[in-house]
Parts: sequence; structure tokens; C-alpha cells
Amino acid sequence: MRTRVTTLLAVLTLVVLAATLVVGCQRGGGGGESERRIGLSVSTLNNPFFVSLRDGAQKAADDAGVELIVSDAQNDNAQQQNDIQSFITQQVDAILVNPVDSDAVVPAVEAANDAGIPVITLDRKASGGDVVSTIASDNVQGGKMAGDELIRLVASGNVAQLEGIPGTDPARDRGQGFQDAIDAQSSVKVVASQTADFDRSEGLTVTENIMQANPDIKGIFAQNDEMALGAVQALGDQAGDDVKLVGFDGGEDALKAIQDGTMNATIAQQPDKMGSQGVETAISVINGESVDENIPVEVNLVTPDNVSDFL
Repeated sequence: MRTRVTTLLAVLTLVVLAATLVVGCQRGGGGGESERRIGLSVSTLNNPFFVSLRDGAQKAADDAGVELIVSDAQNDNAQQQNDIQSFITQQVDAILVNPVDSDAVVPAVEAANDAGIPVITLDRKASGGDVVSTIASDNVQGGKMAGDELIRLVASGNVAQLEGIPGTDPARDRGQGFQDAIDAQSSVKVVASQTADFDRSEGLTVTENIMQANPDIKGIFAQNDEMALGAVQALGDQAGDDVKLVGFDGGEDALKAIQDGTMNATIAQQPDKMGSQGVETAISVINGESVDENIPVEVNLVTPDNVSDFL
């Protein structure tokens, strides 16, 4: 009897030890995808474009089984610095940054570099620091496409430009591409170019001011759709008819405005693809794989002829 009890106890002990080893292996440092954490600092979530970028990143993270920590800088450089420092303190495995300002974000990028955390920028570049990869639209090409379309629509006369946030790559590059199109011809002239900070309400106010000073304007290029939609409000019945409007982004509201005839065209980006590509690239970097320094995301001209393909 005593032998039987001893044998039973021995068997139970082995079972407990085996279970403990299994649990230990499940919890131990296997470095699985589920343990990966990626920080995403977005310039502002008060813009549908960046909401779509965030959503694309979140879907890719969910599909890959990694944790995505998202922060909204609310277009504030200091807030973005704090957000990235928080990611560093949390020891995330990689940081995705959509900079509020390409210059102002540099100290935060350098702080991540010092902590050994890889940084990937989305939509906008950082002017310094060690960035593993930048995922963005070809904004120079898109600006030229927008300029060429506005010239085609207007044929001849005066036009204006609504500029984005000064110091950001999209504002600089889209402006350059637009100017390249203008410089290649002589029938259309830019008589006003003012910043409206990529904001719809600012786009309304700036357009009103421009039209008061230049009532003969026949077309406006807005460096993003939010400003273009503000211009639509400011122009009223003139929008898309007496004054041609070309935007940039390809957001849903802009596509509907093109369908309704109050906007004439936009350059469609793919912010959701930027976000998803950012997460996929971050995972590759975390796993020690090499990635391209620049990853371009295609842009497309949207007009009334093809808008239904994008809606």
C-alpha cells in the first residue's frame, strides 16, 4: 500500500513539474509578435486624412498581433515631443512618427536614437536624426499634377494657392510641384499664395480675404482637401464654376464635393496604406530585416470622370 502511495505521489509531482514548465515556456521570452509594441505619434486626429492613417495602422497591427499605442499631438510640437518621450519611457520596440513639423521633431527622433529605438516617419520627413524609413506620397509629383489640372481647367487668367503648415514637407513639396507646373507655361498666373495651415476654417477665412483683394481669380489650388472645402464654403455658388478648385488628399468629403460639382479635382493619396505600410515596415525592422529608406505611396488625379472609382 505504501509503495502504491509513493508511486502515485511521484506521478503527481511529475505532472505538476511538466505543467509548470509548459506555463513557463508560454510566458518566457520567446519574442513573439504578440509582445511587440509600436508607438504611433500622429500630428492631429482633427483631420480625416490622419484618422484614416491611424485606422490603417491599427488594422495592420491587429492583423499582425502587435500592440499599437497611438498619441495625438494636436498640431503642437511640444505635445509631440512629450508623446515620443513617453514611448521611449515605455520602451516600445519601434516608433512611427507623423511630424507636426519636420524641424521641430528632430530632438525627439534623436532621443529615440539614443534609446536604441528605430524611428519611421509617415507622410512627412524629419529634417534630422536617424530615420530608418520614410513612407510618404510623392508630393512634388502630386503638386505638379494639381497644377497641370488647374491650368487645364482655367486655360488663362489669375489663380491663387492655399498653402499648408509652414515647415512641413507636404507643404513645401506640393508647393514646389505646383510652381513647376505654373513656370512651364505663361497663360495662368499665381497672384496670391497664403498659408491656411491645412485647416478647413482657415481655408474659409483665407479664401475670403484673397477673393476680396483679387476678385478676378479664376482658380484655386489648395494643398489639402480640408482647405479646399473651406474655400468651397467661402466661394458659395462660385465654387467649381466661376472659380475652379483643385485639392489634395482624396478624402471622402472632397470626393463628394467633386461629385456634386463644387470641387473640380483632387490628388488622391492613400493614408490608410501609409499607416499599414508603417506598421509592416516597423515589424520588419524589429525582426532585423532591411527596409528601403524611402517607400513611396502612389497618388492619383481624381476628376468628375473617375470619382466614382474612389468613392
